[in-house]
Amino acid sequence: MSDTERQSKDAASTGTGYRVLARKYRPKDFTDLMVGQEPMVQTLTNAFETGRIAQAYMLTGVRGVGKTTTARILARALNYKTAEIDKPTIDLRIPGEHCQAIMEGRHVDVIEMDAASHTGIDDIREIIEQVRYRPVSARYKVYIIDEVHMLSTQAFNGLLKTLEEPPEHVKFIFATTEIRKVPITVLSRCQRFDLRRISASDLVGLFTTIASKEGIEAEPDALAMIARAAEGSARDGLSLLDQAIAHGGGAVMAESVRGMLGLADRARIVDLFQHVIKGDVAAALGEFESQYEAGANPVAVLTDLADFTHLVTRLKYVPDAANDPSLSEIERTKGAEFAQGVAVTALSRIWQMLLKGIPEAEASSRPAGAAEMVLIRLAHAAHLPAPEDAARRLAEFSENNGGARAPAPTGNGGGGGATVSYQGNVMARATEAAPARPQTSGPVAMLRAVPSSDPHNIPVGRTETRPAEAPKPLVSVNSVSDIVNLAAEKRDAKIKALVRTFVRPVRVEPGRLDVNLTDGAPPTLLNELAVKLKDWTGIHWIVSLSRDAGQPTMVEAEARAKEQQVSDARQDPDVAAILAQFPGAKIIDVRVRAPEPEEQEGPVQAAAVAESEEGDILPGDDIEF
Repeated sequence: MSDTERQSKDAASTGTGYRVLARKYRPKDFTDLMVGQEPMVQTLTNAFETGRIAQAYMLTGVRGVGKTTTARILARALNYKTAEIDKPTIDLRIPGEHCQAIMEGRHVDVIEMDAASHTGIDDIREIIEQVRYRPVSARYKVYIIDEVHMLSTQAFNGLLKTLEEPPEHVKFIFATTEIRKVPITVLSRCQRFDLRRISASDLVGLFTTIASKEGIEAEPDALAMIARAAEGSARDGLSLLDQAIAHGGGAVMAESVRGMLGLADRARIVDLFQHVIKGDVAAALGEFESQYEAGANPVAVLTDLADFTHLVTRLKYVPDAANDPSLSEIERTKGAEFAQGVAVTALSRIWQMLLKGIPEAEASSRPAGAAEMVLIRLAHAAHLPAPEDAARRLAEFSENNGGARAPAPTGNGGGGGATVSYQGNVMARATEAAPARPQTSGPVAMLRAVPSSDPHNIPVGRTETRPAEAPKPLVSVNSVSDIVNLAAEKRDAKIKALVRTFVRPVRVEPGRLDVNLTDGAPPTLLNELAVKLKDWTGIHWIVSLSRDAGQPTMVEAEARAKEQQVSDARQDPDVAAILAQFPGAKIIDVRVRAPEPEEQEGPVQAAAVAESEEGDILPGDDIEF
């Protein structure tokens, strides 16, 4: 009778439930933890041998890599005691007095707490009150807090002092999947261990060993599928293995695992990849349809296609990657062939398109249709030349023709021009004699795709275009005065007033305005002015704030001009005589009258206000001279 049959019979007779593989084969000592966690085991080994045992440990990693199990093994190592050994050690091959109770989570001195359900300061306060009491039977009182990142801020703060200076008989072990959510003040008080994802090859070895112990027939390809689906988590992988055993009726076969996981056949993924790189749309869609009818998930097909693209790209630079035991034989052989024959640019393009297409298929209400559209785009892109190849061929063509430019191609590629055609990864160039023309600096040559009815023959010709000339402004703006006049013409009184009052010009030229602003200028003035100038002139303007003082604003300039006119008027003998005749009078305005056609110089009008006691001159009276 096999172990599986005996276990099933015992479970049925005793009424006990089945123990899942993830619990049954949970590591019990550091020897089992060597699977994928060698750096951590080596560090703990040296620390225990030298007696450099920390007061707190922080274990972090993704789900299922063994954080809680490692915490229990570490607690067992700290409290290890036998008739011969009574000290902390990592050699746990012989069970000690406390080992069984600790591994089963029922030891009185090893307290496990789930921070997801005990998040408050009251739970931490209870721990703080208990740490002062010595352990009942073990060497250390060990507190294991799982998912420690779920503690509240108050709980973390309450734990800091005890965590930094705990009693000699107390050790803390924390476990978390979200290390970034743990305060740095807590991390700085712990020794941190990052538990790595377990590689697919290690998982395959683990599953093979467990299947052998369970007496289960398992195909290597099936175990490789489970290892890839586990994504580095031993617990997830063992749960899938349990499910695969039940799904296959006691045997783990590749076909049943593929149907259970909704995966596509890896060999058929390779065929789909081959159709895509050849640009055979019909064959690619036919292969996808057959996989879909066989039960493959459309998103899983695209994901597997992306994984194989990554594998081919990796094999181009790391050929030894083909020795990964999680790879099937066809992936290993075909991947190496594609790595030698497909360009990196093509692989990179497929990878980028798949990264964009997979979320589209996941979010679509018709994932099969969305996946087919992705495959159509991939196959169509296989005919397109790489940008660097097109540029290099274009440069060679120009050099071979003495720097002459080829005329624009006709629809059929003839007519004395030049046609470059692409088929698969091979590019051929057919040229006919064309009269050389002197090359000028104005026109430049550019590539233009020419439509073709044959998807395997896409001609690419050369066309001539002249660089776009800079747009000319609708109106000329060379000074702040021009801007003010333009604002008045556009009936924008606000901009006109703001420019006159606050803008000190530093540099003014079409498309560029550097200014300094007076105190009290609105903070959005420069942005508004740039937008208005673009609308009014039809060109883009750069309006910047300069550190230079700049010229006076228009208001300041007008005030200075008025002061100068008043000063000049005061120097006039007639005006001086009037001011002397009427004490207290002053000049309030100077206006220059436009000269008549027959006059050479116009008279000056001055308005004076009499502030003398006689009051002979009233405000507003004008005096001409």
